[in-house]
Amino acid sequence: MQMFANDPQYIVEDMLKGYAKAHSDIVAPTDNPRVFKTAQPVREGKVGIVTGGGSGHKPAFIGYVGRNMVDAVAVGEIFSSPTAVAFYDAIRAADHGNGVACLYGNYAGDNMNVKMAMEMAEDDDIEVKIVVANDDVASAPKENREKRRGVAGEIFMWKCAGAKAAMGGTLDEVIAAAQKAIDNCHSVGVGLSPCSLPAAGKPNFQIEEGTAEFGIGHHGEPGVEVCRLGTAKEIAEKMTKLVMDDISDKGNGELAVLVSGLGSTPVMELYVLYQEVEKILESNGFKVVFPLVGNYFTSLDMKGATVTLCQVDDEMKEYLNMEIDTVAWKQFQK
Repeated sequence: MQMFANDPQYIVEDMLKGYAKAHSDIVAPTDNPRVFKTAQPVREGKVGIVTGGGSGHKPAFIGYVGRNMVDAVAVGEIFSSPTAVAFYDAIRAADHGNGVACLYGNYAGDNMNVKMAMEMAEDDDIEVKIVVANDDVASAPKENREKRRGVAGEIFMWKCAGAKAAMGGTLDEVIAAAQKAIDNCHSVGVGLSPCSLPAAGKPNFQIEEGTAEFGIGHHGEPGVEVCRLGTAKEIAEKMTKLVMDDISDKGNGELAVLVSGLGSTPVMELYVLYQEVEKILESNGFKVVFPLVGNYFTSLDMKGATVTLCQVDDEMKEYLNMEIDTVAWKQFQK
């Protein structure tokens, strides 16, 4: 495995040092080297927005720290939850007197450590409420949605909650915006090649040439089936059908659509996939009003993509159109 690294065991530490140097206008370090906060001014009394997760998904999670989005982030090891102390320190960094919304993905380690962090924050009289992302339709059936993983739909959750907080929303209103966003998100991933953990120096699973892992997770969790690779159109049809079928209210036909690469897919291919996805959606009566294409939530060097459909109404469109200034996503007022 060829890579730019000094000691692979400390690649997260080295990455964070470089990240902080390169983006000092947007993110600032804290006393905890695994916690970063926005470097931009934050209005006193604003509800804080916190997220966190394992490394290896860049630009998630730290890439969404910035104006009108995430206020502080806890950073874990590769594919591992941040510690409870890191989540707690992020909560403290984001607190401006009116509570903190902690918004993260549905993984056992994150659930456990956030719960402990909330108990520590309670001792400091910081009110913390959570929303747990569970948009991965391949990881559990609709009737067991609470068991689904959180994947790229988390980005829309952070965006809507961050916008509501910037508008002066209360903690309960921010939590409601985040919950509404993730409840309307439906995602699926397809892997074309495995990813390699830096410390191991080799792939952590295998995908045979000419096949695709349909429904793969962001850590390489097995999908629902291994299928023939096929054309972009065929893969798009398979992905889009699964997420469309998961939408209960077909009458809400306006969508934000995210096609995110998983790390090694050329952006050119992502646009090929996107145009097929949009054609399928439009032929089924949906209208794409907010498209995003690029590397927004990755999995080290895995080749593949995720497709996320997020049903939107006028309220959510206002949130999505609000200006933000983060490393991963810069949104200008439309």
